[in-house]
Amino acid sequence: MSAPAPSKDVIAELTSTGALRAGINMSNFLLVTSKAANGDPQGVSPDMAAEIARRLGVPLKLVPFKSPGELGDQAENNVWDIGNIGAEPQRAKTIAFTAAYCEIQSTYLVPSGSPIKTIADVDKPGVRISVTGRSAYGLWLENNIKHATLMRVDTLDASFDQFVAQKLEVLAGLRPRLIDDVKKLPGARILDGQFSAVQQAVGTPRKNAKAAMWLAAVVEECKASGLVGKLIEKHKANGLSVAPKA
Repeated sequence: MSAPAPSKDVIAELTSTGALRAGINMSNFLLVTSKAANGDPQGVSPDMAAEIARRLGVPLKLVPFKSPGELGDQAENNVWDIGNIGAEPQRAKTIAFTAAYCEIQSTYLVPSGSPIKTIADVDKPGVRISVTGRSAYGLWLENNIKHATLMRVDTLDASFDQFVAQKLEVLAGLRPRLIDDVKKLPGARILDGQFSAVQQAVGTPRKNAKAAMWLAAVVEECKASGLVGKLIEKHKANGLSVAPKA
């Protein structure tokens, strides 16, 4: 089923400034893969925002954020109209999310000689997990880890550095990033499987009730039409996969 044309109410909710302001998480290297000459982010996430702006018939203004947490913090401050970040329960308190348009596998890396063999072995007393705080997978771990200790830092690089410097038992992260990290650590291993799949979605402030319904339909159409898959291929975003139908 095709997404409907945006109603006057939807346009009013999403374009109060005359443009669509799209919050973009700059720290996700799979969704923002480069920058244009003018400094604007380029990648699957900005292109999804551009498609939404095209359907609304308005210019697109990209609003970059250093982290998903900073983007989410602005949900009620009239800074952006849509925000492209991982959909997690903590964020859903202030943001109405579509279903995911793409997914990224999250898993663990362990050092050489580690007795940890499986995902299930990680959540045990005495296990310390280095994680980027307020990342989508970090929020998932906050909700689900019961026995291990989360060691939170602000950035992906800091998470890796902490894991190495403090000789922690586990590094949590997105599988594509861990594939790069494991090359720097002789004998280290990435565990099979995943503890979660980060659901990359389009969100809008909860007050935009009509816009939220329209955005949900647009995202489903973008998946079904093959657009999301084409964007992943266009930007060579290896590690992203098109999310299942909602």
